[in-house]
Amino acid sequence: MTIIIKNEEEIAAMRQTGRIVAMILKTIIANIRPGMKTKELDTIAARELEKHGVRSSFKGYRGFPANLCVSVNDEIVHGIPGKRVLREGDIVSLDFGAIYDGFQGDVAATVGVGRIGKKAEALIETTRGALAAGIAAARAGARLGSISHAIQDYAEAKGYSVVREYTGHGIGRDMHEEPQIPNFGPADSGPVLKKGMTLALEPMVNAGDWRTRVGDDQWTVLTADGSLSAHFEHTIAITDGEPEVLTREVYA
Repeated sequence: MTIIIKNEEEIAAMRQTGRIVAMILKTIIANIRPGMKTKELDTIAARELEKHGVRSSFKGYRGFPANLCVSVNDEIVHGIPGKRVLREGDIVSLDFGAIYDGFQGDVAATVGVGRIGKKAEALIETTRGALAAGIAAARAGARLGSISHAIQDYAEAKGYSVVREYTGHGIGRDMHEEPQIPNFGPADSGPVLKKGMTLALEPMVNAGDWRTRVGDDQWTVLTADGSLSAHFEHTIAITDGEPEVLTREVYA
């Protein structure tokens, strides 16, 4: 495992990328409404990418056909935007990445379409909280497993399960760098975190069982039991103190 340590100049470039990625996702979220097709969200993503002068990290990656992953209700990740119509009460997970000046930024959020039920709201808030717990554990000198354990502990304490087949990851000039960051596991596992590591933390939390299945399109990942799922992600940098959240502006 080779983990790339970024210098201050590289962190600065990733900070700018993260800011742009966060602003674009925030714009996409602001346009969600009942009755729209998921492909309309990808159209917005394409427009915003051009506006900001950045390239999609996702389109063409291993053949993925869109700029944005749109996953609805029991879809966890990697949903392909298309003709599906969003309905009042749906929850939709949006995963978005872009490349600016050679560096990648990656961010995700789950939001409700119109008014949603209390169970869906609780799932979304728990997943957001699990991400916050993981970020709080991302301190230089700690082991990577402390992030994984914090995410798992937070979600499971509230009665939810964390997806195990898909993980967070290192990020920099490549979308997926070492290390992989599971959303579960013992706190004393994995490499020691060091200043300059840049990581994409992304808890995927299910209302039911943690097991998954892949849809007929060979991309969309769904809960095996049909339960709701939520997904949040931030790109962060390890510092001498608190981690820096490079994509924070999406929730500002």
